[in-house]
Amino acid sequence: MATTLVEKIISSHLNGKSVEPGEIVMLPVDVVLGNDASTNGAITVLKNMGVDNVFDPAKVVTVADHFAPAKDEQSAMLLRTMEIWAKLQGVKFYAQGRGGIEHTVLIEEGWVVPGTVIGGGDSHTCTYGALGAFGTGLGLTDIACCLALGAFWQVVPETILVTFTGNRQRFVTGKDLILAVLEQTGVSGATGCVLEFSGSGAQALSIDERMAVSNMAVETGAETGFFVADEVTREYLQNRTEKPWQPEQSDEGAHFVRQIHIDLDALDPLIALPSLPGNVAQVREAKGRKVDQVYIGNCANGTMTDLRQAAEMLRGKKVHEGTRAIIVPASQKVYKQALAEGLLDVFIDAGAMVSTPTCGACFGGHNGVLAAGERAITTTNRNFRGRMGSPESEVYIANAFTAAASAVAGEIVDPREL
Repeated sequence: MATTLVEKIISSHLNGKSVEPGEIVMLPVDVVLGNDASTNGAITVLKNMGVDNVFDPAKVVTVADHFAPAKDEQSAMLLRTMEIWAKLQGVKFYAQGRGGIEHTVLIEEGWVVPGTVIGGGDSHTCTYGALGAFGTGLGLTDIACCLALGAFWQVVPETILVTFTGNRQRFVTGKDLILAVLEQTGVSGATGCVLEFSGSGAQALSIDERMAVSNMAVETGAETGFFVADEVTREYLQNRTEKPWQPEQSDEGAHFVRQIHIDLDALDPLIALPSLPGNVAQVREAKGRKVDQVYIGNCANGTMTDLRQAAEMLRGKKVHEGTRAIIVPASQKVYKQALAEGLLDVFIDAGAMVSTPTCGACFGGHNGVLAAGERAITTTNRNFRGRMGSPESEVYIANAFTAAASAVAGEIVDPREL
């Protein structure tokens, strides 16, 4: 019987047992991820369960990123409590200044390989689909279950096949590809499914660009968004990990509940208008709207690819006097490489602020919160009302070219015009 990639991954974790969409299984994990916004809540659930130790310290990773650097006494205590617990349990802890934003760090550090299952205390754990892994976000009780038992319950999902064909135009990035998908699915059209990205356009993407696409799969309602592991994946993982893996893909004739086709030859830079990621339009449709803040960075769009794109727009120019720009490398390694390439000089000379790696502004926690009446254009993944601060502010989602060009113009602008 022909099976999909997600069915193969789930089956391989159940000793080869055949599975069908809709079936509920207890799915063993290869990695459990927690951050400072989720780990402490899971610890409380563990205590209530009477569990003292995690199932396997070698398979648990914790990262300080959401409230790092601490913005107040409460967040400082969250970070401290997680660090103490991680040391007591003997699990890997990426401390402040030694890691960065969780999903970028785990991919960089070789924790994720194709075919693995990652249960994360963060909704954007779907980012690991960039490497052909089944990463899915879980609530506190499920994370506690993973920590205690090494497994969580999962409904076997249907698969939506997304095929990218053609060649991207100048200034079209991975961000635009997933916005094009959202334009067709909306924010709930893939609920109960996974997205499988295929076609020549998918194969042409770097891992950075694949991360940008997979990262927003959850915004369609999907569990995750897969790329089939290929030579690009193999080259990226070389010297990053010793974990064994084999490339897998959906069988010919496998059942897809829906198929979406996107022609990259015809794709323009896109933007998500307030206040839903699925409220997608061409950038030129939002042209001329004044911008108070530009934010470039997040768990999949603070990569070297994004920073180079931003630098291309900002080099030799100035951020508009009525606009502030915040640029956040996604990890310490990205920060260091950007420094070595002179990109930080470009940003600072343009009048932008460069932050240590943090999730702060993306979820409205700190380091870039919006006031009432302000408008931001960002490379983040959500623009719900109040997401980055005041519920009376507006957030627009676009790629790094568009965001940086808008910083120079002081208003939303198509990067092709700059």
